[in-house]
Amino acid sequence: MVKRDSAADLVGLLTADDRNLAESWVAEVSKSLSGRVGRAELDRELRELYEALVEALRQGAADVHSEQMSEVRALLTELSRNRARQGFSPSETAISVFALKRVLEPVLENGSVDEIRAYVRLARVLDGLGLFTIETYTQTRDELITAQAEQLLELSTPVVRLWDGVIAVPLVGTLDSARTQVVMEKLLQALVDTGSEQAIIDITGVPAVDTQVAQHLLKTIVAARLMGAECTVSGISPQIAQTIVALGIEFDGIVTKASLADALKLALRRSGVDMVAHTGGQR
Repeated sequence: MVKRDSAADLVGLLTADDRNLAESWVAEVSKSLSGRVGRAELDRELRELYEALVEALRQGAADVHSEQMSEVRALLTELSRNRARQGFSPSETAISVFALKRVLEPVLENGSVDEIRAYVRLARVLDGLGLFTIETYTQTRDELITAQAEQLLELSTPVVRLWDGVIAVPLVGTLDSARTQVVMEKLLQALVDTGSEQAIIDITGVPAVDTQVAQHLLKTIVAARLMGAECTVSGISPQIAQTIVALGIEFDGIVTKASLADALKLALRRSGVDMVAHTGGQR
């Protein structure tokens, strides 16, 4: 815990010329961010942070994790999350805290011994707050990246209704455990929503199939069968066929077709749809 006189020194350092200090802080951060944050927004953020910091130090806050720093942490969390969403870098985010040290640097040249000691103690507090800001920023960026990855998985795994009672999942790119789980969930939900009894999994756009990918496909097909749907795998290229044979992967009981068109014809026949071929010139 900071001693009462030490806390008073820190507060005195920040409030000796608080109006000019806060303005200088805003100006310093604004210059570092090259005007990418509106001056009014920046002024509001930093003045709220300034007031909360002064109050926390007045109550004897020792470091960023002190109970008295709860409001400061809340404001820094909001600031860090906003900067992360706006695309700022970690250093551009942390400068909002570290710039206060720069504004106070004249104390080192013209201040008394007590003021210099207070500056050093305050610098340690600000270092902790800066690290907290970076940690919060990093956590937010990780959350954003995870959310974007999930959205990409959703977009890259469409379920298409080809005919009444027939749906297809055209897959493009590499399959892994996470994506296959999405494929299974979307396929099963589509079977329920559409009442389809025929499903086609098209892997024309999948560059390679290994044991893990094959096992994922098999699990998806078994799950669809439990829902009462028949599955057909289409788009198996000669290279993938050779790989499956070489790996000894068993596709017993699973119907495969070379193309999506062939798989659709089979699904329509299973659904009882009569198909009539038309030759050119006939109407």
